[in-house]
Amino acid sequence: MPVIDLLVRGANVILPKGSRKTSLAIHQGKVVGHAEIEAATVIDAEGLTLLPGAFDAHVHYNEPGRAEWEGWGTGSRASRAGGATCVAEMPLNAQPPTLDAKTFQMKRVIAEKKSCVDFTLWGGITPLNINKLEELGRAGAIGFKAFMVDSGTDDFPGSDPATLKEGMKSAARQNLPVAIHAESPKRIAELTQQIRIQGGTSAQDYLNSRPIQTEVDAIHLVCELAGETGCRIHIVHVSCPEGIDEIQQARKRGVDVTAETCPHYLVLTEEDMIRIGAPAKCAPPLRSENARHGLLQNIDEGKIDTIGSDHSPSPPSLKTDPDFFKVWGGISGCQHLIPLLFSAGLSPTQIARLTSENPARRFGLYPRKGSLSVGSDADFLLVRTGITYEIRAQDLLTTHPITPYLGRILTARVERVAVRGCLEPSRGHFLAPSPSK
Repeated sequence: MPVIDLLVRGANVILPKGSRKTSLAIHQGKVVGHAEIEAATVIDAEGLTLLPGAFDAHVHYNEPGRAEWEGWGTGSRASRAGGATCVAEMPLNAQPPTLDAKTFQMKRVIAEKKSCVDFTLWGGITPLNINKLEELGRAGAIGFKAFMVDSGTDDFPGSDPATLKEGMKSAARQNLPVAIHAESPKRIAELTQQIRIQGGTSAQDYLNSRPIQTEVDAIHLVCELAGETGCRIHIVHVSCPEGIDEIQQARKRGVDVTAETCPHYLVLTEEDMIRIGAPAKCAPPLRSENARHGLLQNIDEGKIDTIGSDHSPSPPSLKTDPDFFKVWGGISGCQHLIPLLFSAGLSPTQIARLTSENPARRFGLYPRKGSLSVGSDADFLLVRTGITYEIRAQDLLTTHPITPYLGRILTARVERVAVRGCLEPSRGHFLAPSPSK
């Protein structure tokens, strides 16, 4: 008679202290061991790499209100295919945005019906809701997201330094982190005005309006505010080594700050944005080949803490304006999160740490998530390496087949995914951060 539900044997299993060829024993959705035990279902994973499921802490599914942009159903299926077993969904681009307990609950109800991965939710910090942050925390928010620049939607305005400081004070009282889109609004506005006066509309003009220094200056400012308030902060989508250097300096001053980068900054460059056009527009923008190489070096040096997809899709109608400044900025890429990182040259151990263990630790879900230890949720993926295949539009699970990765050749494929031991897509569970983090 079977003793456990599922046994995965023969894989190269990525564990915190290294990798080894072993088994993963699973029962009632939990990891129960790494020895061979009689099981109802056995997966022969010889030749495959087994990683803990990714916790993608940066996705935009845009529902409620803008499900035609993506939605929880298609978005979570694409994320799952890319290796994510848990996501943290951002508060903007939904209508209404997640700015109080009511809108938080509205989104949670939809996600519980549609998501096929486990999930948690960010609340927002804006000038519109600075007095609603504690109710968001009580509702179960994993933290708060703030923009220093225009977010692209009027119902989620950027925050000035005074608003950020008040938001950080509230977050610090609740022991919750603040995730920050760090770009300098004043300097970007000045540069944009100069370029627009001269008739600039191209992708290169857009790049020129958001140079690296606008990112570095903003990171410096928010790190100063974090130091003053005692708030834990997380700088999202850092695009350049100079930004990482600024974060390192803040850490030396005692600021509790972590850094996220994204696959697009590790595999694409500004040259790709100019060549591909609208599908590759994002903010901060893609940078030079030297910057891309520098970020990979930062990863090797342990200076980058997490990698998130920043999956930010939109309908085709928002990607067609000949004026690049008017094109919606956002890259669709969650479906290939893990394969892109393998193809960028990251090791399995680096991938597990940056996409799973570190974000789970930072956002209060470890060791339930981010681990293959006994007692952890049995979230895992099996990856086949040493192959080549092309990303094709007809294979995309997202609502719209728009991504800068079309035609890209990958060298690793996610072959199986399990969420709490379940190999077939099923309803995801809502998770609140642990109060003991």
